[in-house]
Amino acid sequence: MTIAQFDPVALTAALVRLDTRNPSLVPGAPGEMPAVRLLAELLPEWGFRVDIQEVAPGRANLIARVGRAGGPALMCNGHLDVVESDSMTHAPFDPVQKDGNLFGRGSADMKGGVAAMCAAAARASRTGLESEIIVACVADEEYESLGTRALLEAGVRADAAVVTEPTRLAICPAHRGFVWVEFRFRGRVAHGSRYDIGVDAIRHAALVLAELDEFEHGTLVKHEHPLLGRGSLHASTIEGGAGWTSYPEHCTLRVERRTLPGDTTELVLGEMQAAVERVRRRVPGLSVEVSLSGTQNPSDVPVDAPVVRAIAGSLTSMSEPVRIEGMSAWTDAALLNEAGIPAVCFGPGDISIAHSAEEWVPVDEIVRATAVLEHLIGNWHRASS
Repeated sequence: MTIAQFDPVALTAALVRLDTRNPSLVPGAPGEMPAVRLLAELLPEWGFRVDIQEVAPGRANLIARVGRAGGPALMCNGHLDVVESDSMTHAPFDPVQKDGNLFGRGSADMKGGVAAMCAAAARASRTGLESEIIVACVADEEYESLGTRALLEAGVRADAAVVTEPTRLAICPAHRGFVWVEFRFRGRVAHGSRYDIGVDAIRHAALVLAELDEFEHGTLVKHEHPLLGRGSLHASTIEGGAGWTSYPEHCTLRVERRTLPGDTTELVLGEMQAAVERVRRRVPGLSVEVSLSGTQNPSDVPVDAPVVRAIAGSLTSMSEPVRIEGMSAWTDAALLNEAGIPAVCFGPGDISIAHSAEEWVPVDEIVRATAVLEHLIGNWHRASS
């Protein structure tokens, strides 16, 4: 397959045309393999050394390398999976260009970024590279991050990483994490007229939720990260009750707590348990089990880290504005940072339209992101010294 002149826009369109919905989110979906096969055919023509790493049955990462091994390595990381498309108001896998934008599921999140990093590394390698550039096109970021986890478990390392998630070409050194907490309340079932013996599990859940609301607005608002603002929490789901005329015996409340750098899972569980205890002091009969359902750590790289300075320098060289911002969504950058690889997000598109009924990426941002990344990659050996 040939895409002329390492064209990132054409590659974005080719990737969007492929249905790579995550089968863990959409049962029966094909997953990332259509995109892996396309890149496995294309990237060797562009000068890459390519490996395919199976991460689950029928699912894989594509790892492509250019440049000289042994010097300071830079990783460009991007995921190939996308979320569901049934809710979309336009054809999800028809990469139409209109009004300067390229439409399609995954165009912003994040096939435009994947195309930009592939084209940038290929272009930069034409004049020789003193550093090794690892282009990691990974699986499953939208669910469990099987791809980047497998990449790290296999020992793939770099001195720094750029995750080309959609940031509108801002440098994003930090993003929030999250903790999922489940509360299982137990009441006592009774006829609706028997207030003397019935215990309402749903009302107990409401009391705890009200206490968490007080905690958010009384405590979380007082602690801010310079790029991310404050932490937050919200009720994700609530289930309980059997009918109009019965006291509910059970209620399950699920809460998501979005965390800042420095917040730990243990800290959040302590916050949740403390809220329960405050309610229990007022309602001695409160019966609830609090458990952890899932967690992903926040990500934070100093704003003066070498990779941040290097991207800022490349933006300036390309006459682009330098904006350093926080990223709202969780990304694989957190896993890379946990593994000791300073990772920031930088790429084309806007995260606010990811997963939405309409999804697009500005064509000019793909082009500009590619130019900035090409400059970064070409100068990484000096910038990282």
